[in-house]
Amino acid sequence: MKWSVVGLACVGLLLSLWPRAGSLYGLTGEDDLDGQLIGVMQWVNTAVRPQPRLAATTEFNVQPETIFGVNTFLQQEVEPEKRERSMQLLREAGFHYIRQEFTWEDIEIHGKGDFEDRRNVEAVGVVDAWAKYDQIVALAEQYDVEVIARLSNPPSWSRSQPDEVIGSNAPPDDVADYADFVRAVAMRYNGRLSYFQLWNEPNIYPEWGEQNVDPEAFTALLCAGYHAIKAVNPDMVVLLGALSPTVAMDGRNVNDLVFLQRMYNAGAGDCFDVASAQGYGLWSGALDRRLRPTVINYPHHMLIRDMMVRNGDAAKPIWISEMGWNVA
Repeated sequence: MKWSVVGLACVGLLLSLWPRAGSLYGLTGEDDLDGQLIGVMQWVNTAVRPQPRLAATTEFNVQPETIFGVNTFLQQEVEPEKRERSMQLLREAGFHYIRQEFTWEDIEIHGKGDFEDRRNVEAVGVVDAWAKYDQIVALAEQYDVEVIARLSNPPSWSRSQPDEVIGSNAPPDDVADYADFVRAVAMRYNGRLSYFQLWNEPNIYPEWGEQNVDPEAFTALLCAGYHAIKAVNPDMVVLLGALSPTVAMDGRNVNDLVFLQRMYNAGAGDCFDVASAQGYGLWSGALDRRLRPTVINYPHHMLIRDMMVRNGDAAKPIWISEMGWNVA
């Protein structure tokens, strides 16, 4: 009798969703029939298993002014007028936040404490490495745009091994060097920038270099940067480096849920104000609501939220740093 009731409930659930999905593909995001049937069974499993703990009524410690933002790489624009045009266009499109790289290897280029750019000295002379970032911050103020400064991409001098061996994205040998850079950025823009994201996608290749990812080592780097920022201004908001959705467990790529729990075990809960994740549906459609650690879809973030709640972080929101679906 019990399983008959459960079965009828699951059938009712699927029938209620069918008009919106229109097909098994729309319901599961799977192309082939075998995948669609497996997807339906996973739907049923999602319906009958315990639901994630979301603590939906908890008030968040950080409240954004708007939920919309856009990623920018304005430091790659050579002409200042193009940077301004980009800022103007994104503001006209209704975006209030930008996630903008403040690239360590492009600011502290030649050595520790050296903020000159001498890479093209014969052509343009010595350039202040801060100059274009100063302009980006000034433009953001001019157009009423809030900047989330992404601090990543270490310079080669911060590692003893060459880039050809360890990779250009590998972390520094000494996290104190990263903390000093983070502190320099925070001090320079104190009162002008409020949000800082420490690293990007530390759980996948190649964002940790040519080596296995390491949640414990990343936690040490995260905490060093967090304390450096808070020492400058305790009101500054620190975002966790965005975790990438993956089901891989091959060393160089580690499932984001596994990675995050190991971070919590290492003490990361004390070292960020806002969690951050990437929101890619990949092959899955917008109506796919399966909740499984081995399925990458947009509701996957509910599992991250569940883990945060279980680790005492219900008051911290999750901000999506990047998002999108495949369309072809």
